[in-house]
Amino acid sequence: MTTRTGLTADAGTSAKRRVLISGAGIAGPALAYWLHRAGCAVTVVEKAGAPRHGGYPIDIRGTATEVVRRMGILPRLRDAHIDSRRFTFLDADGSEVASVDPRALAGGAGGQDLEVRRGDLAALLHALVRDDVEFLFDDSVDTLDQHAQGVDVTFRSGRRRTFDLVAGADGMHSQTRESLFGPEEQFHRYLGYCFAVFTMPNTLGLSRELVMWNTPGQAAALYAVGDDDEELHAFLNFHQPEPPSEALRDPGAQRDLAATVFAGAGWKVPGMAGALREADDLFVDTAAQIRMPRWSSGRVVLVGDAAYAPSFLTGQGTSLALAGAYMLAHALAAHRDHTEAFAAYESGVREFAAMNQALAGKGAARLFPTTARALEQRNTMLRELLTLPAAPAPPAHSALVLPEFAPVP
Repeated sequence: MTTRTGLTADAGTSAKRRVLISGAGIAGPALAYWLHRAGCAVTVVEKAGAPRHGGYPIDIRGTATEVVRRMGILPRLRDAHIDSRRFTFLDADGSEVASVDPRALAGGAGGQDLEVRRGDLAALLHALVRDDVEFLFDDSVDTLDQHAQGVDVTFRSGRRRTFDLVAGADGMHSQTRESLFGPEEQFHRYLGYCFAVFTMPNTLGLSRELVMWNTPGQAAALYAVGDDDEELHAFLNFHQPEPPSEALRDPGAQRDLAATVFAGAGWKVPGMAGALREADDLFVDTAAQIRMPRWSSGRVVLVGDAAYAPSFLTGQGTSLALAGAYMLAHALAAHRDHTEAFAAYESGVREFAAMNQALAGKGAARLFPTTARALEQRNTMLRELLTLPAAPAPPAHSALVLPEFAPVP
């Protein structure tokens, strides 16, 4: 990427702002919705050939629940809510440690929090904006050249366009971030775990429940989100002091790594390791966060996991993406000068992001203990939950109060 500095004002004062969003996952379409409300001309580019379906269930909590309410999709998300009946925890030989109400473990805001299939949320967001926003599927940004009139973008397809602003909503491994700020390593904070997620046949007859097996430093979970699902969401998680960077770059090595780590494990884990080798939807990565001193440079800004990924240990990735998209669009609606808007966005979101990233330590200790002593303490806590009321939601979930978003007349 090449950048010419000294940019202080947007081109023009009355024309619609032209904004390119890289990424059509969750943060991208959410941002597109609010930018369209703010009167912008929005284009979303996505390297996949179509909106992505499937994916592990995700949570919408606290402030993010208010975001989707203001978008008008809360009733449909409530219809899509996964109402799990129980979470069952097993020890090394597969015997039951405790079976608890999911709300007692995760906490909740009076039944307001939501858990939905990621694909259901993505489909709702895409349907919400597809008639008002330009989508460029099967393409991605190749180069960005900033200048006083905007950002010249060359796409991998060869097309060339000029935009007033560009937003990177392309996830933890953001290419937008790398082209703007440099290699991911300088912002990547490894949290000590690797994980693999995939689907496999529901041979156990599980229904609206999660079953998790643990030994120190290892966990295996099977999650049935419906009543008669033929497939289960499978999850393998293991502690590694250092990230296995080389293995993560090679799909074959990823499968070998997970199979080796769980060799000799009890319960249904050998069958899960076998299913992992055959899975066509396998995703392997590290539990990590993105921490950056700033989220913008010139006319390019980052949102969601690209800027402040909190890791799956917090359960807050989707909620941060939704809230961050709202706050970025609000700032751009309130400030014609993009430098002022980006500063307002960071000022409004940074503390909220930091509070939710801080939840990772509690999540890791609770679900994935790395020592026998820590595991026994975790199991004791689970047994005590059977006699305690549901835990309150962490204050971090609702720490951000949304400003009112005035719709464009």
